[in-house]
Amino acid sequence: MKLQKTGFTRILHNSSIIKEENMAIKGEQEITQISNTVTIKGDIIGKSDVRVAGVVNGSINIDGELIIEKSGHIEGEIKTQSAVIAGSIKGNIDCSEKMILESTSQFIGNIKTKQLIIQEGAMFQGNCQMGAPQNPAPVREVKEKA
Repeated sequence: MKLQKTGFTRILHNSSIIKEENMAIKGEQEITQISNTVTIKGDIIGKSDVRVAGVVNGSINIDGELIIEKSGHIEGEIKTQSAVIAGSIKGNIDCSEKMILESTSQFIGNIKTKQLIIQEGAMFQGNCQMGAPQNPAPVREVKEKA
């Protein structure tokens, strides 16, 4: 799907940190883009998809899809609905749906997801917890017949 720039850039102020977001539209949904010339030191919180080609040193907590380009690097905790990783991550990720580690990805940390796809060539070092969240069945007492 081709992205169209909306023609504006928003500058967000967070304490003394200035963050630059390039906005694009995917169908009816916004995508926050962090270009390969941008480094963000701080947390990203949002409801839209996020595409990272630059560097993020901080946590990411979004309700959409996280896309890490080959040039993208994240160091921090991540919580997202779905993720496609081609770059590198150092930190833990909690992905409520599907996560894909592409062949160029490097991931150091723990993964919690419903579904995980690891392509040949991807590097993953850590632990993985997979499957749909479930409540454990109650333990029933077994009585022996006399």
